[in-house]
Amino acid sequence: MKRWTMVLTLVVGVVSVGLLGCDWRPQFSQEEINNPDLGKDFPKGFLFGAATSAYQIEGSMDNDWTEWEKQKNKEGQWYVKPSDDPRCPTKGQPCSGKAADSWNRWQEDIKLLEELGANSYRLGIEWSRLEPQEGKFDDAAFNRYREMLKALRDKNITPMVTLYHFTLPKWFAEKGRWEDKNEKALFYFKRFAAEAAKRLGDQVDLWATINEPNVYAFEGYLFGEWPPGVKDNMQMTAKIIATLLKAHGEAAVAIRENDTTDIDGDGKGAQVGIVHHVRISQPSSSFALDHMIGGLTDDFFNEAIIRAVTTGKIYLFVPGDVTIEEDYGPLKGSSDFIGINYYTRDHIRTDFGDPSLSKQYVPKGSQTNDLGWDIYAGGLYQTLMRFSRYKLPLYITENGTADEKDTIRPTYMKSHLVAMQRAIEHGADVKGYFHWSLIDNFEWAIGYNAYFGLFRVDPATQNRTPRTESVTTFQNIARNMGLNPQPR
Repeated sequence: MKRWTMVLTLVVGVVSVGLLGCDWRPQFSQEEINNPDLGKDFPKGFLFGAATSAYQIEGSMDNDWTEWEKQKNKEGQWYVKPSDDPRCPTKGQPCSGKAADSWNRWQEDIKLLEELGANSYRLGIEWSRLEPQEGKFDDAAFNRYREMLKALRDKNITPMVTLYHFTLPKWFAEKGRWEDKNEKALFYFKRFAAEAAKRLGDQVDLWATINEPNVYAFEGYLFGEWPPGVKDNMQMTAKIIATLLKAHGEAAVAIRENDTTDIDGDGKGAQVGIVHHVRISQPSSSFALDHMIGGLTDDFFNEAIIRAVTTGKIYLFVPGDVTIEEDYGPLKGSSDFIGINYYTRDHIRTDFGDPSLSKQYVPKGSQTNDLGWDIYAGGLYQTLMRFSRYKLPLYITENGTADEKDTIRPTYMKSHLVAMQRAIEHGADVKGYFHWSLIDNFEWAIGYNAYFGLFRVDPATQNRTPRTESVTTFQNIARNMGLNPQPR
């Protein structure tokens, strides 16, 4: 009875307060979006920068994703969308290959940050580089990351470091990844987090443990498009999310124990958070069932993770299929901040034939990016106001759009920053904004067929060139904040 009371309360609460509230769509005028003073009213000490992940830009990797790129699905199609890209050694076979070669060109990328006027940078460290064999850490790789972090500090660019961004060492994947059969998964990740904090903590105050656990679980265990390629298994999807939540809690303990250095001098040592992907769930109609299913979808994908890392209670529910209800001690109070990745929204239509009970779609006539994603800046305002109720600092850890021709991105960036500014004015404690992405990158199953970068990367030469309108937009906002973009 207790469980169903909780479920009923959950559904009624999400539908009546959270989801129906999404039907009120914040509007931002062109005057606000084109305000030449945008940035002047951002809070003191606000971090304004860009974001990347290690696997997507560094190149020359050897992990579970490099193996995945060599495989095809049952229909004989590559799991990664091919492109005629010189970074791939075998023509016609997709790969991340050299990516943007940032492992060797990282100094160039720091110069790009200086060109933007950025005062912060969210970057990843690659677990498979740092622990290529179980229990054996690579001193040279750690030293390279230390060099990067110190160089950022020397340029007054604050780093936020992500420990886990989808890719795994081969030895960890062979043991079963985050699945139950990998009985020591939490131990392995906690050990890695401790080692990273011990070796890099004197250069890092902001740690992001895990990037988008919901996306990883859905792509790998529901959609089957990422490793390990399991399809339509909602129970496994939920279990993986629960395990990743526990891994975050264990990593938070390890980081706090091993990084006690306050390098920023703000009176705080290591600040730990999780990075959470949020997609606005917009019911497709006024039909009550669409709202109820939309509410359940919203709770499972958007709410459950933040509820868990703040309260310590893991609760994941899909009617007739999944119920996970568990307290996990290290989770409670595990986050000093919440990282929010926001790009788009989904319109939700009830579909009992789907394991998630719903279908997501974009209505005809909507403004979309190169990937067909709905562009909706109001969703960022709604997201920030929603999660501000947890009374934790918020960072927009990713926000950007795929736009090769650079016709959409400048307005996208400004409109989302206006949405953020309004949320701050209405009480949201937003501490920073990281644009995705600094440079064009390898975009997982999409391969080299999406362009998120403020800077283009030539696939043949690896030369970086600015997308002029977007870079100028970023620089103008940085100047308004009192930052100092450097000439190329």
